[in-house]
Amino acid sequence: MSGGLIIRLKPHEKCLINGAVIENGDRRVSFRVRSSNVNVLRLRDAMHPDDANTPVKRLYYISQLALTGDMGEREAEDKLVSGLDSLAEALPEKFCGALIQEARVRARAQQFFQVMRHLKDLMPHEDRLLGYAEATVDPLG
Repeated sequence: MSGGLIIRLKPHEKCLINGAVIENGDRRVSFRVRSSNVNVLRLRDAMHPDDANTPVKRLYYISQLALTGDMGEREAEDKLVSGLDSLAEALPEKFCGALIQEARVRARAQQFFQVMRHLKDLMPHEDRLLGYAEATVDPLG
């Protein structure tokens, strides 16, 4: 990370930095994290476990667990790479393939925040596919 990660927080927004919850004051703020291997998660980007109910969202949640220290980095990397490999088979479209490949590279580098960003970009596509699948299923068999 050459310039560092820029974090922008709204008034009273919270973020998690290496396990510590930080709450912003009354004004917008932005700051740059220049150290490597710092785990940062804005709480607005956090996913509740009940919401991890699709393949992409489950991978997002695994990334989040690694970022917060609730799952070991090596275990998360293994689960993410395996899940992303399966996802690449299910979503072979060029757009999805590029995002999945980049997420896979970031997972292998244990850059879990970046994995989450790429998976978040996949979520609308997955939602459309799942909505289409539900609409085409004949409930009478």
